[in-house]
Amino acid sequence: MSKTLILWALLIALVIVPFLLPNGGRYEGSDGQAEVAISQLAPDYQPWFSPLFEPASGEVESLLFTLQGCLGTAVIFYILGFFRGKKAAQAEQDKRHADHR
Repeated sequence: MSKTLILWALLIALVIVPFLLPNGGRYEGSDGQAEVAISQLAPDYQPWFSPLFEPASGEVESLLFTLQGCLGTAVIFYILGFFRGKKAAQAEQDKRHADHR
C-alpha cells in the first residue's frame, strides 16, 4: 500500500470518527465549559473586566479566531522558511568558496 493511500485513509478517518463518538461530533469550546463550571462553583463571581470588542455573532467570532490562527501559522512558517533559506544560501556560498580554492 502506498504512503498516499495510507495518508488519505487517515485523513478520512480523522473526519469521520468524531461523528461516531457518543457526543455525535459536537464540538464545544472550553470557554463555555469554564463558564458553566465557574457559575456552579462560585455563583456570585463577577468577571474582572469585560471585552473591548464583542463580535456580532458566533460566526464572526469563529471567523476572527480562525483568522488569528492562520496569521499566527503564517508568521511561524515564514520565519521557519526564512531561516531554512538562509541556511541553504550559506551552504551554497560555502560550496562556491570551497570550489574556488
